[in-house]
Amino acid sequence: MARQLDEQIVGRYPVGQRLRVLDVGMGQGTQSLRLARAGHQVTGLERDSTMVAAAREALSAEPEGIRERMRIIEGDGRDTGVHFLPGSFDVVLCHGVLMYVEEPDPLLAGLARMLAPGGLLSLLVRNADALAMRPGLAGDWAGALGAFDTTAYRNRLGLDVRADRLRTLTATLAGIGAPLQAWYGVRVFTDTAADDTEAPADVETLLACEERAGRTDPYRGVAALLHLCGVRG
Repeated sequence: MARQLDEQIVGRYPVGQRLRVLDVGMGQGTQSLRLARAGHQVTGLERDSTMVAAAREALSAEPEGIRERMRIIEGDGRDTGVHFLPGSFDVVLCHGVLMYVEEPDPLLAGLARMLAPGGLLSLLVRNADALAMRPGLAGDWAGALGAFDTTAYRNRLGLDVRADRLRTLTATLAGIGAPLQAWYGVRVFTDTAADDTEAPADVETLLACEERAGRTDPYRGVAALLHLCGVRG
């Protein structure tokens, strides 16, 4: 996904431009730190205090120049209007968040308002059109059959959450003034791997396969996750 995001940034902004980035639901700060290291000014917003502590610890180990380029705010992604003025950011990330939000449209509308004209909105969501893939590949036929007509699923943390359909999000993005410009699949071949699986020796080949599949039909349509990129009009 990082490669996909970089592709969109490079294709939209001049090389070397320092962008204003908002990472909503930043978790432990993996993407935020990566973008700060690349020279961008990054704001991470996270409501989970444990994640905030982990992100701050990771940031404290970075050189001073990177620490100065990143700030961390403890808060809810649905309250972006409380913390920031409209149009304050060139790039807004919301990765792995929508599955925990019962009604995502107000959140997405708020994120779009944070974007400057021409700004990039990057979403990572669970693919509701492929919910049957994981149980089906695991031989759980009852689970696979029940997954075809729902957007609800239980994640690996044991939480009951929700997935999104590409066509629904496409319509939503158009409605909030950040129409879809590109979309990718994420975890096409590797979704069934256990969380503690060690990376193979030829990990670069694996990543090349995932990257190619993530931009190629019909493979991207059955990916576990979808990476959607909208642009503010």
